[in-house]
Amino acid sequence: MGLISDILLAAGAFGAAIYCVVLSRRLRAFNQLENGMGGAIAVLSAQVDDMTRALEKAQKAANSSVSDLRSLTERAESGAERLEIMLASLHDLPDTSSDDARKPRVVRRRARETDMEAVE
Repeated sequence: MGLISDILLAAGAFGAAIYCVVLSRRLRAFNQLENGMGGAIAVLSAQVDDMTRALEKAQKAANSSVSDLRSLTERAESGAERLEIMLASLHDLPDTSSDDARKPRVVRRRARETDMEAVE
């Protein structure tokens, strides 16, 4: 009985050793930077860093655009308020569209020959 248990124990130890060798080879291949998963993880990590920097720049640009748009909107609102006041003041003017009211017209006079001679 002791011999059988020793043989089984040796076989178990030998199987565990083979399992450890296989796992170490797989782990070494997994962590290689050139063609394994380690390389893919390194590339993805670099891309995440680049994307983080690009996102920060985009946020800064968006914040400056927001402040510019806010100031322009305030200017437009104040201009609209002034226009509303001007339109309201136009309602107070008398109606000049009646037939009695004359439209102003421009009258041009021709230069007289006598005026031209006097200048010479």
